[in-house]
Amino acid sequence: MKLAIDIEFIRHAMLVVAGHRFWILPFSTLPWLAFQYYVTMDDPTKMIGPGSVQGTLLGVPLTGLGMFFGMRIIAGEVDDRSLEIAYTVPGGCERLWFAKLFSAFLMLLFTEAMLAILVYFFFTPFPPGALYGALQASCFYMILAMALGALFRSETSGLIGTAALLGLNGLLTGFGENQLRFLPFFNPYVYLDASGSSNVVDGGFTSPEELLAWTIQNRIAMLLLMGAILSLGFMRANRREIMLDGM
Repeated sequence: MKLAIDIEFIRHAMLVVAGHRFWILPFSTLPWLAFQYYVTMDDPTKMIGPGSVQGTLLGVPLTGLGMFFGMRIIAGEVDDRSLEIAYTVPGGCERLWFAKLFSAFLMLLFTEAMLAILVYFFFTPFPPGALYGALQASCFYMILAMALGALFRSETSGLIGTAALLGLNGLLTGFGENQLRFLPFFNPYVYLDASGSSNVVDGGFTSPEELLAWTIQNRIAMLLLMGAILSLGFMRANRREIMLDGM
């Protein structure tokens, strides 16, 4: 298959996921940055440090956008009553869903690049690794929303389930106050931001090497977990009789 055909296929997949005005979606994250900028300007004691960029400035808006994309990938077809058409796509329905995932991923990359530039110039410089951490959280919840949408056969139910798990994540971490290395929002830069040095005991680690090991464990574990959730979501969506029941 020619590359031009693949690009056109991905473009159509993006249109199905987000509509003809999909290019507006990245800019829907800007009000969050504007609000954070207003808060920091109104109260200088709430200035955001480099360690908070991954979660507060990048992770939150990207995750919200990722959840929207995720609920539209499979459950959107159920709600639009077009799922039966997906099963007739040459190459299998997974080809269409992977194209939707890839197009959504590209949109997340573009959004993150735009946000990162604004954060760098209007807030604070930050470690490059924060970009991966924020993208990891958004991709995780995008895949989770896709899988739950397929499980419940509904955009709304899938989104509610994903939001509930996101809220539980927030409670477990104290909404960013605590860092658990086997959760999607793990942010090692919080320790560095709080102490000015990674060689502290109060943060729960004793050396930069241990913090690096925690970070690697988190990144690998999240990749494996996302792969497992993606596989389970596709397995559920491939049960045609159940998915098409009542349509």
